[in-house]
Amino acid sequence: MRQARLRDVVASMKNGIYKPASSYADDGMPCLRMYNIEAGSIVWRDIKRMKVTPAEQVDYGLLEGDLLVNRVNSRELVGKAAVIPAGMEPSLFESKNIRLRLDVAKAIPKFINYQLFARGSRHFASNAQQVVGMASISQGQLADFPIVLTDLDEQRRIVAEIEKQFSRLDEAVANLQRVKANIKRYKASVLKAAVEGRLVETEASIAQREGRSYEIGEQLLQRVLEERRTKWVGKGKYKEPEAPALEGLNTLPEGWTYATAEQMCEQIASGSTPSSDAMFSGTGEVPFLKVYNLTFDGSLDFTVKPTFVSNATHQGPLARSRSIPGDVLMNIVGPPLGKVSIVSSIFPEWNINQAIVTFRTSPGLVNKMLAHWLLAQPVLSRLERTAKATAGQHNLQVSTCRKLPIPVPPIAEQVRIVAEVDRHLSIAREVEAEVYANLQRARGLRQSTLIKLFQ
Repeated sequence: MRQARLRDVVASMKNGIYKPASSYADDGMPCLRMYNIEAGSIVWRDIKRMKVTPAEQVDYGLLEGDLLVNRVNSRELVGKAAVIPAGMEPSLFESKNIRLRLDVAKAIPKFINYQLFARGSRHFASNAQQVVGMASISQGQLADFPIVLTDLDEQRRIVAEIEKQFSRLDEAVANLQRVKANIKRYKASVLKAAVEGRLVETEASIAQREGRSYEIGEQLLQRVLEERRTKWVGKGKYKEPEAPALEGLNTLPEGWTYATAEQMCEQIASGSTPSSDAMFSGTGEVPFLKVYNLTFDGSLDFTVKPTFVSNATHQGPLARSRSIPGDVLMNIVGPPLGKVSIVSSIFPEWNINQAIVTFRTSPGLVNKMLAHWLLAQPVLSRLERTAKATAGQHNLQVSTCRKLPIPVPPIAEQVRIVAEVDRHLSIAREVEAEVYANLQRARGLRQSTLIKLFQ
């Protein structure tokens, strides 16, 4: 092998086409963007189509064997590249990419692409210019990229060996992805079993075996409502929370009953959002939660863009959206819907924005139980059916959340269900972590294999 530069094997280079957004149309020609280059390959997703003239189609068209290199992106991603495969729909490329056509008498496109995949991102990250928060490389910088060359037969042998090894790696990754999908189905089945009373032995069954009585769900519900009625100190006549509509609901196990979320929660309310100058990033007095802080596993992630408001804002304009540790939060604006988190105790009080609703459970409903209900697919499907869709956005009304029918088991059974769900999900998380680590290793192995090969 001998050292060379990319310019030594390039027949032509061209920056992509730029047109206003009005040029995009469903019946236009596919136009590949920087998002369509991933891990050395073209990824056919979120394809934009553009109206072009016949001359533009010729000038900016992509042919099999062309190299498409991303010239504007974040510093970590600029310079990623892919070979245009055989059989791809005739396409264009947009202005943030550069098209390279190689002199095929000197280099095989895949041979060069593997070198760009191995070292391109690291090389261009240290050479790119910063343009409005983005990294940019020029045709000249791309042409100056160092490569190794050998004769065409040796290039073919090297490419064949790489693809042989990558084929095995792809099979391993596919197996890991199948495990990942199975874990997702497993978690869903656990939550569904919990909702339907099939996860642990029912309190009715245990009480019958032990020859004792127990407080059934209906009695628990009535006790909760009576205590609320007795403690109420508001103005005017006390208003009973609405009972659930039972039509279409599944039959519950013995000792369970249906109630509305409003019947089993002391408070259900959405948040509000202050003006931008009342919110502070990174540090502050009272943490302010947004939808991206909620998760799909019941935990709260305040490491994502932590935002704060002042205590004065919290106690004043945002007083109605205060939240406390133990509250169950759910997003009511999507997609996706179904993000649920329990407020942690790392702060004594929190605040939430208007896209989140808080459920403060009564002593008759374990908060984790409610979180598991809200995460279960049968409940999520019901919420999605009742959500209003406008311009691709799903919105749930707070009134819908209050009327949501939830199953209420005896309190001792709730505790057992929560413990069993947590046990199953803990196992699933451990397996997920191992799968994620192996997927990361696989990605790193692909690149390290190429780096060693081309050193």
